[in-house]
Amino acid sequence: MTSPSALRPWLLAAGLLSATSAQAVDENAGNKAPVKVVAPSTLSVSGPAGQGALRLYASRDLQDPAALADVERAVLVFHGRLRDANVYWASARKAAQAAGAAATHSLLLVPQFLAERDVAAHALPADTLRWSLEGWMGGEAATAPAALSSFEAIDALLALLADRQRFPKLTQVVVAGHSGGAQVVQRYAVVGQGEGRLPGVAVRYVVANPSSYLYFHPERPVPAVAATCPGVDRWKYGWTDAPGYARQLSPAAYEARYLQRDVLYLLGSADTNPQHPALDKSCAAEAQGPYRYARGHAYVDDLRQRHPGLTQRPFDVPGVGHDGDAMLGSACGQAALFDAPEAWARCKAP
Repeated sequence: MTSPSALRPWLLAAGLLSATSAQAVDENAGNKAPVKVVAPSTLSVSGPAGQGALRLYASRDLQDPAALADVERAVLVFHGRLRDANVYWASARKAAQAAGAAATHSLLLVPQFLAERDVAAHALPADTLRWSLEGWMGGEAATAPAALSSFEAIDALLALLADRQRFPKLTQVVVAGHSGGAQVVQRYAVVGQGEGRLPGVAVRYVVANPSSYLYFHPERPVPAVAATCPGVDRWKYGWTDAPGYARQLSPAAYEARYLQRDVLYLLGSADTNPQHPALDKSCAAEAQGPYRYARGHAYVDDLRQRHPGLTQRPFDVPGVGHDGDAMLGSACGQAALFDAPEAWARCKAP
């Protein structure tokens, strides 16, 4: 567990860094308005509860084998709480362009977790999957047309990529998210089942600037807050009342598997505003630290203290606040998403 004294440097840094924090304008907006743009493509998702259609962007025609024959890396990028997949689609493409040759044989996929108000506003088909405004971040079931978890939607994406006839040269899958998208990616990295369908394919999870993390034990970096917070260990912060998808194994077994997974944490060094409008300010989140940068380092420190041989790595993105475009386009973003050699040379772990 990270001590309060260990958090002090981040608290001190907040006053210095917040003035230069580069925040994406739309992250300051509310998430209750319908999305402006709906992703054009669909992917069928099915499970015990039924089936539905997930909206997404794809950089290649997923129905054309010739367009997929040379794909060596698939990069999935998950949007933030505004469900603005179009914004993250643009950021992912820009990051790929900046990565140069390293991204040549890559497929970009940006799924969209829509809400009921989005379906109504755009008169979308009845089979369109939609979730509560924030429930998708923690793997909750869709509200319609079937109670499919957002984790099952990720399973479907990975099952698509596991088709060797469609992707004969695939060697790596990167599952990345920023902000709310990083929340779903971090939880999926713990409980997700899709990686098991990709034998011989390296899977990496990139967790950038989430508001909170899934802990494996009830202790937290800020004990004074945790002591008075009745929901501190409830899902999605802990394991109490975890959804059915996340109850296939024990928390200890999930933790053991998580430690073996390739997880990179990208933390904007200026994402230090404790009053940021999109920051989770529940007591369960506050028990993890005062702001995103602190919460990320505290989480990795906790894992390291409990598992000294931890191979998962945090990377600071200097001078960047809560800005998905800047995070993905940074040297560390290009390195994490595309393994760009020049980007790795400029991306340093703290």
